[in-house]
Amino acid sequence: MPEYGLPLAQIARLLDVPEDALRTLVAHRRPAGDATLVALTVEEAARRLGVGRTKLYEYVSTGEIASVKIGSLRRIPAEAVNDFLTRQLGASDFGTAA
Repeated sequence: MPEYGLPLAQIARLLDVPEDALRTLVAHRRPAGDATLVALTVEEAARRLGVGRTKLYEYVSTGEIASVKIGSLRRIPAEAVNDFLTRQLGASDFGTAA
């Protein structure tokens, strides 16, 4: 099991939960991903946006999100995800709501 440098036993006592349960929870956390990637898989880009894979493929097929083909692999430039969100903010009323 990876070591997190956290005093899990002390945290478990403070939270009044069994230490084993806390260790299990920490061990099953989702990986954070690599923030240094410049090209994301469709799944990684979808996870960053909080949408499903199918929805992201829809955005790719309509050109709403830029993508490139590298060999047989489809990749989404990381900045394309940010560009998409910026355009969505500009197109919605939520960006200007007070």
